[in-house]
Amino acid sequence: MQTDVLVIGSGIAGATAALRLAEGRQRQVTVITQALEAVESNSLYAQGGIVGRGRDDSPAILQEDVLNAGDGICFPEAVKVLAEEGPDLLLEVLVEKAGVAFDRDEEDELIFGLEAAHSKRRILHVGDMTGRAIMDRLIRELKAQPNVEILTGRTAVDLLTFPHHALDPLAAYQPLACHGAYVFDQATHKVNPILAEYTILATGGLGQIFLNTSNPPGARGDGLAMAYRAGARVVNAEYIQFHPTTLHMPGPTKFLISEAVRGEGGVLLTPKGEPFMERHAPRWKDLAPRDVVARAIYWEMLENDFPYVLLDIASHMRADAIRQRFPQIYARCFDQDIDITERPIPVVPAAHYFCGGVLVDTWGQSTIPGLYAVGEVSCTGVHGANRLASTSLLEGLVWGDRAARHIREQLSGDIVRESEVPPWDDSNLIYDTDPTLMQGDLQTIRNLMWHYVGLVRSEYRLNRALRELRHLWLEIEDFYRKTCLSDGLIGLRNSIQAAMIVARAARQNSISRGSHYREDALVRNSAHAPDDQDLKLSGGIG
Repeated sequence: MQTDVLVIGSGIAGATAALRLAEGRQRQVTVITQALEAVESNSLYAQGGIVGRGRDDSPAILQEDVLNAGDGICFPEAVKVLAEEGPDLLLEVLVEKAGVAFDRDEEDELIFGLEAAHSKRRILHVGDMTGRAIMDRLIRELKAQPNVEILTGRTAVDLLTFPHHALDPLAAYQPLACHGAYVFDQATHKVNPILAEYTILATGGLGQIFLNTSNPPGARGDGLAMAYRAGARVVNAEYIQFHPTTLHMPGPTKFLISEAVRGEGGVLLTPKGEPFMERHAPRWKDLAPRDVVARAIYWEMLENDFPYVLLDIASHMRADAIRQRFPQIYARCFDQDIDITERPIPVVPAAHYFCGGVLVDTWGQSTIPGLYAVGEVSCTGVHGANRLASTSLLEGLVWGDRAARHIREQLSGDIVRESEVPPWDDSNLIYDTDPTLMQGDLQTIRNLMWHYVGLVRSEYRLNRALRELRHLWLEIEDFYRKTCLSDGLIGLRNSIQAAMIVARAARQNSISRGSHYREDALVRNSAHAPDDQDLKLSGGIG
């Protein structure tokens, strides 16, 4: 199969890229997704909202807020692009083109919410189901494009790169380039190459490599692992943002309790009913940056043996207003016998967002010619060490648009013929897929990452994690090369690779900063440290 542009992933970044590429029918675009429904993605589950431009806001103010949250390592040029282009693009693509109905007041004016570490009310939302509202509309628009083909139930196995996959031995003298991907069809269990002039990775994050996460099952680091194996540069992989408030419930995937709940006045309490954030972050209290709040909860749980803490919105908002503003959270908690209009919500931290990823420039180009990366799989430099709330959807929108614009302006890229690439060889496979073995390995990865590469890290923990992950990586690679493919096996292989990437980066960086907290660090290095209390939580001393 050949196409002009192959987009791997259908969240806001991938869908935006495909939609913008489709304009003018200049390119044939193929979108593949591992999910069985195109709308399924990390973006679908975004609750809080997306950054717009508030009434008394400006690009300069937004830039300052992003830079402060990123704790000194944001890429200023990328932050400027986001702040200047993002809000206008939001109105053009999401409101005018896709028709997303963001919440409005009685005078039909857009309602701007406030979230932690934002200095202005600038968050646009659709109740607490903003991601779903956006994705429903984007996918509807995408399906209407005659030059876009969406293939569901297709799992990318590896990027197709030359000279790695070239049959011609003389290709070894040519520079590295991406020409598409090998793709597994979950229905037929066959692997076929999809050859493309340009490939856009938009596979999302990697939260499922941790024991507790707000991410859906598909967020297992697929794109990161594929790009790493192909030779792309990966940066800032140690910066994993843990969301401070997810619903305390069984299973690895926790239901997100949006930061907007605290933005609307919610207060964190111990199980005894005592507020505690002023002790840990007197400057911000409950609206402190996510890394500060997450570690504050961690310390409270650890030091007092609490299984969870409480988030109280019932005392600060009318019951009808809660149900109107947070209908999904209200319904999901009610299913767990928790009426959030009457009592606090039990919450725990969970892995939420990958701030690092495949290094790209301001147009989404990776270090491999022909390969772009957009959304959470990429590292534009916008998020630095700690993502500012509700900037991820905007980043996906901006870089999806910019990647598409850049590709549209290019001459036709190199496209190889099928005769130039080797067919997928599954002739020597001796094992059938073993779900029990794979689930056991995945659970081991999750436990290692949660306890040793989680909210609080140290050299000893990280060294131990790497020793055990290396051994497991060897076992999984051996099993992978002898076993009939399945989506689960591909995901397991990518999960162990992603875990290794994160653990190595965390061990190499001995300085606490943002969402990477080293309790054995000796250097005070954090913008989030106005005093010793905040210093304890956000970086510098153990």
